[in-house]
Amino acid sequence: MDLRRDVFQAIADPTRRAILLLVATQSMTAGAIAANFNTARPTVSKHLSILTECQLLEQEQNGREIYYHLNPDKMKEIADFIEPFRKMWEDRFDKLETIMKQYKTKK
Repeated sequence: MDLRRDVFQAIADPTRRAILLLVATQSMTAGAIAANFNTARPTVSKHLSILTECQLLEQEQNGREIYYHLNPDKMKEIADFIEPFRKMWEDRFDKLETIMKQYKTKK
């Protein structure tokens, strides 16, 4: 049985979210990513491993260096899953705003 990590558990970690933000605009090596954190390099490597396992990051070898970059297809998959929830909450806040305006005009 092939057990994969859950992508939502992966992005629940603030360090992993920060890594995703770092590589969102440019590919980076593990060393360059680790330089942005006050943690041991093996810790950052573990985060990179989890993000790669969840397919949020992809690896590309360039000479001796491995560069990490965002997997836009996987990010879109997550965004597509979350979109109905975002719309639901927007609708609820719009209804609340309407109720508050009605209450304010009655006063």
